[in-house]
Order: sequence, then C-alpha cells, then structure tokens
Amino acid sequence: QVQLVESGGGLVQAGGSLRLSCAVSNLAFVNYAMGWFRQAPGKEREFIAVIDRVSSTRYADSLGGRFTISRDNAKNMVYLQVNSLKPEDTAVYYCAAGQSTATTAERFPFWGQGTRVTVFA
Repeated sequence: QVQLVESGGGLVQAGGSLRLSCAVSNLAFVNYAMGWFRQAPGKEREFIAVIDRVSSTRYADSLGGRFTISRDNAKNMVYLQVNSLKPEDTAVYYCAAGQSTATTAERFPFWGQGTRVTVFA
C-alpha cells in the first residue's frame, strides 16, 4: 500500500520558517512527480509546488516565491521550505504523488494525510 506521511507542521509566529517533509513508501518514488498542496479552513485545496523526477520545479504564481520544493530520491523524501510565514498560510499541507508536473489535485492519485500549519501574528 502506497504511503505518504507528512511531518514538520506546527504553530509558528508570523515571519518564521518551516520545513515540511513527506516520506514516501511502497512507490517507485524516482518515477513520480511530487507535489505540495494546502487547504485552509473553508477553502478549496490549493496548489503550491511540484517537482519532477529530475528536480525541475513549478510553483504557484500567487505565492510570491516564499516556498521551495526539493526531493531526495535516495531517501524517498520530498520537502517544502516555507519562509516569511503569514497568518494566511495557516492550512493543512499535503504532499501528493503523480506522473506529471500537473498543478491540479485531480492529477495526483496518491496523497498523504496532511500536516497542520498554524501561523499566528
């Protein structure tokens, strides 16, 4: 059974940084693109970033360059570095695996359970 497990969320003051991690198992990780999405309370799931097998990346234009996605194929891990956090970044953050560098959630068949990030002013 494919498993994606996010970690690294928590409570952080505005202006701070977090590094979210996603551990992937039972999947040919190197063959998959990995994405990060988030869902704030009362809002739809939002694309943040995606990284392909050779670490080419795409980011949501609206997020202002504060997010950096990376992966370690040897460890089956994908990361999301988030800097200059704002209260509006409060959300559950999800990693997902798919076979293209899509930006829509429907293109990713495998998902983790999410890690919650709460940013206070």
